[in-house]
Order: sequence, then structure tokens, then C-alpha cells
Amino acid sequence: PSLSSPSGFLLMQKSNIFESWLHSRYISNESVQLKAENGVIRFSLDEPGDINSAKKSPKNKKIKMSRKAKLNELRFYRLKAKKKMNSPNPEVRIRYKLEKAKRKETWLIEKLRKFDVPKPPPETSDPEILTEEERHYLKRTGEKKKHYVPVGRRGVFGGVVLNMHLHWKNHETVKVICKPCKPGQVHEYAEELARLSKGIVIDIKPNNIIIFYRGKNYVQPEVMSPPNTLSKAKALEKYRYEQSLEHTSQFIEKLEKELEDYHQHLAKFKKVKEDTTKDVSFGILIFECFCLYDA
Repeated sequence: PSLSSPSGFLLMQKSNIFESWLHSRYISNESVQLKAENGVIRFSLDEPGDINSAKKSPKNKKIKMSRKAKLNELRFYRLKAKKKMNSPNPEVRIRYKLEKAKRKETWLIEKLRKFDVPKPPPETSDPEILTEEERHYLKRTGEKKKHYVPVGRRGVFGGVVLNMHLHWKNHETVKVICKPCKPGQVHEYAEELARLSKGIVIDIKPNNIIIFYRGKNYVQPEVMSPPNTLSKAKALEKYRYEQSLEHTSQFIEKLEKELEDYHQHLAKFKKVKEDTTKDVSFGILIFECFCLYDA
């Protein structure tokens, strides 16, 4: 049939498809290698870029443990820990508790690193200069007013700064009450709140009360809660981790002191034992001398 006819055109298309299929099926860029192992000749196909692929060692695959094997391993560790806890030797018990507490301490420190908020660089601004009379007036007005912002166990977070700005909407000063507060922590709170709220610290009372002044040219910001602060839930979570870390550190100190006392007791007991053995041996020697003298 001629190419102009439809049947001829179809035959030509089929032949082209068949030729392309043959080319892709039987023609490749792989190289044939002849290998002789233990007197047996073998052929292998390798790509040109991977001639030394046979020499490469297979990757070590991770062996998955069965559920039963995992349970047996956990049971083994539990029995090992129980054996240490019930050991008659006090040093073994103390050392086991100490290792466990130190592991917990490192874990808590890693957890607390997630709550670290990057501090922005300090802004260069002209500080407002207040006279002594103005400070005295602001201090008296701040003490008399009943409105206040509490800083509790969560510490300084975005909600505290938001409340300060809401108070400054109608009042010049705001009173911040820190409760509970560790000794010296009120100054840290004052510095942090002054940085976040751009307010001025007027006075810090002995009963952990801070009086802030909003400033003469105060303008309420659009975002009253700073973005580089923790949320209420995150602040509470951080407080719990900090409390746990504090108790763990105290427990570690207690265990270290117990271990030191135990070592001192052992050294003292050993010394007393050596002295008694010396006295006994000296007494036996004197007794033998008397016996020889009588004889």
C-alpha cells in the first residue's frame, strides 16, 4: 500500500513504534563484566558510572526489635534498677539516685532552652529626665491608687505588659505587685518590664511592689502585648520546669552531701578499726613478754 493511503500510514507508524521499542528494550549503556569466583565464570551488568559498585559494601540496615524483645529489655532495666535500690550497700543506693537525678536535671535544662526568647537589641532613645518633685508626686499618687497589675508564678509574660498598657490608658502610673517573689527577683522584674513596656521605674518597695510611670509623651502602641514574650500557657509550663529543676538541684546537693558523709564515716570506721587492731596486737605482745619473764 502507498503512503498516501490510510493503511500505509498506519503501517509506517507501527513500524516506527516497534523500532523505538526494540531500541529501548535491547540497547543500553550498561557495561558487561566477566567475573571468575571459585572457578565459576559469571557475567554482570554495571552502569558506566558504577563500575566499582560491586566492591561497595552494603549498608548496615537497622534491625527492628520485636515487641517481645522490647518488653524483655525494659523488664531487664527495671530489675536492674530495683536491684540497685534494694542493695544492702548504701553507696550503691545513693549513687543510683544521684545518677537518676542528674539525668533528670540535664533533661529539664534541655526543656527550658525551648522557652528562651531572643532579646531584641536595645533601642536608642533619649530617657525622660524627671525632677525630684515629679518623682515624689508620682510615687505618692502611685501608692494611693488601688489599681495594680499582678505578677504571679508565671513571671513576666505578654499579658502583664498588656495589662500595664490598659492601665496607662486612664492613669499615669501603675502599681505592679510581685507575689510570690524570691529575694532580689523584684529588681529583675522591674528591669524586664521597663524594657518591654518602655515605662519608667519610679520606686521599688520592700514588699515587692514596683511603681511605673508611663512617660510624658506616652502613646499607646498598636500591639500592646510584645511579640517576643511568652504566652500565658507557655509561661506556666516554664514555671513548672523551673520549679522541678530547682527541686532536682537541691536533691542532688543533698545526695552528694550524704555520699560525702558516708565516705567520711567509712574512713573514720577504718581508722578506729586499725587503732583497735594495733592496741590488741600490742597487748598480746606485752602479755607474751610477761609470760616469758615469769618462765
